[in-house]
Amino acid sequence: MSLRSLLVSLCVLRVLCGESTAAEPGPWGTYRGTPQRTGNTDNKAGPEKPVVLWAVRSNDHFLAAPVPVKDSVFVAGVGAFNRPTVTLFPLTEQPPTKATWAKSAPYLKLASVSSPAVAGEYLVFGDGMHQDSGGVLHCVSAATSKPVWQLTLPGDLIHLEGGPLVAGNRAYIGGGAAGVICVETDKATLDGKEHDLATVSKMQDAKWKELSAKYEELKAKKDDFAIPPDDSQLLKFAPKKVWQKGEAKWHVDAPVNLAGDTLLVPTSYLDKEKVGERALYALSAATGETVWKRELALNPWGGATVAGDLAIVPGSSIGYYLKELKGAKGDVTAIDLKTGEVKWKKDVPGGVVGCVAVSDGLAVFTATDGKVRAFKAADGERAWLYDCKFPVFAPPAVAGGVVYAADLNGVVHAVDLKTGTPKWTLAAAKDGGAPGMVYGGVTVHGGKLIVATCNLEGPNAGKETVVVCIGTK
Repeated sequence: MSLRSLLVSLCVLRVLCGESTAAEPGPWGTYRGTPQRTGNTDNKAGPEKPVVLWAVRSNDHFLAAPVPVKDSVFVAGVGAFNRPTVTLFPLTEQPPTKATWAKSAPYLKLASVSSPAVAGEYLVFGDGMHQDSGGVLHCVSAATSKPVWQLTLPGDLIHLEGGPLVAGNRAYIGGGAAGVICVETDKATLDGKEHDLATVSKMQDAKWKELSAKYEELKAKKDDFAIPPDDSQLLKFAPKKVWQKGEAKWHVDAPVNLAGDTLLVPTSYLDKEKVGERALYALSAATGETVWKRELALNPWGGATVAGDLAIVPGSSIGYYLKELKGAKGDVTAIDLKTGEVKWKKDVPGGVVGCVAVSDGLAVFTATDGKVRAFKAADGERAWLYDCKFPVFAPPAVAGGVVYAADLNGVVHAVDLKTGTPKWTLAAAKDGGAPGMVYGGVTVHGGKLIVATCNLEGPNAGKETVVVCIGTK
């Protein structure tokens, strides 16, 4: 038996025996907060009588869902000419007078359209969009935004659009044509030498002190070329790459997920470029070796959701394109995590581009036909259907027995999880002062809802957007 065959056999044996050795992602250490993709980690429902607590208007477009970081919230925006910005706002009752911190060019070269993974005192996020060649996986200090390390991935159709996942000391992310990559998070190298993150921080501080001193020296001499230092001039540490799979074969734009020691990797097929494949791969999180593969009928843009012993995968015939809404088709497929066999599959008269949220035995998802649907996760039997009366791209959130969905008209809908009965609606974008669409979904944290809008196209194309915090006064 070859070494590769032995490794695959051992991976299959661990899965079949139910053995789980990989660390679990912490709160917000994976896309939408949990492997169940609920958009919430504290199970605190939002307000019964919602109002806009505050709104921050912007010229940036927010494609990714906001992410709580302790008592703050992170948003990633795309500005004019694809100028990148990532910002941390205080998550308070009152309107924030200013951001805690913000990063843009020259440190950031490409826009980020993925939500970050919270890894203790650090944030890990990718950048690059479909039109970009190459991308970077960033690790920064959550408190200060100071760069820690960067993994640069050059090449055509390589971009890091899906949210990363951090579990233990490893981070996993899809890289488009780069396939899926696993790196160590707690060490970084510079000039061939490995350092722990405490040492990295000290070396970056020393470098910043050196740059600042040089600037002050030039300024004292009234040098016309005296320019304040910026983060792009700091040391370029890189994480250790543990493994990479599917390079130049898959196209992984959706977020990956973790079930025990099995990494779930969704790959799509690009019709225009004729590259990739439509499938869900189960890999050993430790080695990247394939445990099983399940072909899919439609592209799994939303990624896989863990629901007990199942992986539930949405499919869509379209991506996030308004012009393709008419005639869009979708499906939802439940796959056995041990064997890769399909347990049930349901077709939907609308594209399911967002991920499925699973809570209390129900698989809840949105579709471009404007409907929110709940199926029983165990057998796919429909539990209820709610009509937003407007197309939906964004995945739902679930907290405290309530489902929250935001449509392409900027309206947030609250629905009872058990029955699908409407509780309330709020025109969040309009009430926040800038009509717009929601792509990334509602985030629920501490009893508040946070939602951010996008006007890259549509009836308000090019106009202001807004980040809205919804709560109770």
